[in-house]
Amino acid sequence: MKLVRGGKAATDKVPAHLSAIFSRRPVKRHGGCLNDRVNQKTHIILMFCVLTAAFAPAAEQNMAEEVRLLREQNALLQQQVQKQGTELDTLSKKVQQLETSSTAHSVAEGENPAPASAGFNVGSVHFSGEGGAAFFNTGGDGFAPHSEFRVDEARIFVESPVWESVYFYGDIDLATRESTGLNTQLGELYLDFEDVSQLWGKNGQVNLRIGRINCPFGEEYQNRYAMENPLISHSLSDFWGIDPGVELYGKLGKFSYVAAVQNGGGNGVQDFNGDKSVMGRVSFDPNARWHFSLSGMRTGNVDANNDYISSIWFANGWFRSIGSDSTTTFHADAVEGDITAHWKSGRISAFGGYVRYGDDDPKSDNPRDIFYYSAEVEQDLPRNFYLATRFSQIFAANGYPLVGHGDFNEYFNGTQATSLWRLSFGGGYRFSNRLAVKLEYSLERGTELDGGHRNHEDFFGTEAVFKF
Repeated sequence: MKLVRGGKAATDKVPAHLSAIFSRRPVKRHGGCLNDRVNQKTHIILMFCVLTAAFAPAAEQNMAEEVRLLREQNALLQQQVQKQGTELDTLSKKVQQLETSSTAHSVAEGENPAPASAGFNVGSVHFSGEGGAAFFNTGGDGFAPHSEFRVDEARIFVESPVWESVYFYGDIDLATRESTGLNTQLGELYLDFEDVSQLWGKNGQVNLRIGRINCPFGEEYQNRYAMENPLISHSLSDFWGIDPGVELYGKLGKFSYVAAVQNGGGNGVQDFNGDKSVMGRVSFDPNARWHFSLSGMRTGNVDANNDYISSIWFANGWFRSIGSDSTTTFHADAVEGDITAHWKSGRISAFGGYVRYGDDDPKSDNPRDIFYYSAEVEQDLPRNFYLATRFSQIFAANGYPLVGHGDFNEYFNGTQATSLWRLSFGGGYRFSNRLAVKLEYSLERGTELDGGHRNHEDFFGTEAVFKF
């Protein structure tokens, strides 16, 4: 046998053991082996086709079942999504109603309730409080000529739902700056009937309060408490008061209103004259930056001997009779305009107004025309610091009791003033919305009816204020 290597014939003789091997692999058997392999592959393919044909109906049946299940699941999901959408719409309407009610509640502006985020609950009753511990000093003719430490304010607030949209609110004044003693006094206390306008299907348009309520004249009283006031002192006019009566408040679009009928006298419990006090305010908020309001007030005829003073606070005193001992009634009518502009880190607010005083003194004619105004700026600084300043002034051409920072007995019951102004500078640091410290210095000057000058009433104060 010849072997071919590299295209050449090899004539070497093949060993016996290799010859045996080659003798078992004749060329003609290669074709048979290939045929066997082809046959095997053909059998496998045929078997696969047979199996596929056998199981095809089952596979189609399984796929149809899966499609049916997917359709059922899809229908169930659609029902769930539709149900959730309906629930979301219902929840959205409820939230909208609550927001409208909350907005109407806030535009009442006849209260200073404690924030809901503060305090604690006992069942459905919510308790909270706020106050301030201070150090005050004034000039020799001021209210604190001997440098005194004092509890400037301390109040406890109580709130609770009564029935559906009826709520109870009350506050107990443990200490106030206006009080010369430590006698506990009742502040506001009323029933609040929210969303009375639901009777005709509207939210927040009409709400009702009955009880002891703030006198809704002007706007300064809404930020009068120690935590809300950026300074320690207030403006010279400082209108505020609490009086039994009834109040309506609400919101209509960008307008809001509050109106009250109250006793008008300073007794706080009993009214000695049937002529009631009427006051109110209409506000307009064109956007989040600007706020405008117009207020009007009449004290009604106040009994000069039994009530002695009005329920409304003015110039760190009250309206009182300046007539002779024969005077039986007096009254004061007032109007005021307010404007506030906000920016990201501060605000500026201003107001001005006019008061007309009169009485029934048979011995003399005692009308008074009183003009007043105030402007205030507050600016936040980095790291929770802030600055604030305020200028206010009162003019009473023919004289009227204007106490200011002066001695109360001297300037409320005695000497009248024709003008008084106050310039306050201050600032503070807010640890949080529940704790702050502040400091203020105020210049105060005035002219008395007899031409004398009031030059010794400057005020210095520092205070730590808190709420819980």
